[in-house]
Amino acid sequence: MKVLVVEDDPDTTEMMRVIMKRAGHVAETAATGEDGLWMATEFAFDVVVLDWDLPQPDGLEVCKELRARERWMPILMLTGHAGIDKRVAGLNAGADDYLTKPFAPQELTARLNALGRRAPRERPTEMSAGDLVFDPAAREVRRGETTIPLRPKELALLELFMRRPDEVLSRAEILDQAWDMAYDGMSNVVDVQIRQLRKKIDEPFGRETIQTVPRVGYRLRSTTAPAGPEPVPAG
Repeated sequence: MKVLVVEDDPDTTEMMRVIMKRAGHVAETAATGEDGLWMATEFAFDVVVLDWDLPQPDGLEVCKELRARERWMPILMLTGHAGIDKRVAGLNAGADDYLTKPFAPQELTARLNALGRRAPRERPTEMSAGDLVFDPAAREVRRGETTIPLRPKELALLELFMRRPDEVLSRAEILDQAWDMAYDGMSNVVDVQIRQLRKKIDEPFGRETIQTVPRVGYRLRSTTAPAGPEPVPAG
């Protein structure tokens, strides 16, 4: 998932970035409500984590404005206030869930995974392509009865493909969705990471789930296919 964290405390921001990276998510950050509102309006995110106690505009106003602009990604509101009135106000403003500081890393991860299954439309608990199954909540991948351990970046790539089956994704688009904006590397990192992913989910099983589309990018086949020659596009 690609998550926007809008939080003015740098220590909290860095902690959440580390938690999300370990869970295989990509985190972008904004330190003010104004910047968070602009990023959430201009770019696509699966979930927004929004601190209530931002300098003006505060998190509540940002949440209201996002919904007024018809930005419907799930919003997880953070606050140091545990009172029921705050929670009700946040939910009434359009937030989907509420987390009180301080929070355990496991709870943040669980709530993000649950919200991610809602965005931008209701998603299944598990996603599949033939006999390849990905459980985004457990961060678990299986091919048939075999569990396949993946590293966080490999999980992020597989999740991106499985959320958009049969779509051709360019290297630039993959970089944008699976790496954060601070990454300044070249697109060959995509080829390297996909090669590693194939070695784990495809090659040992004689499959070709992730297909190269020459001169364009990659796509994930929604049905199981044996490994074979890659088609060359016309023209």
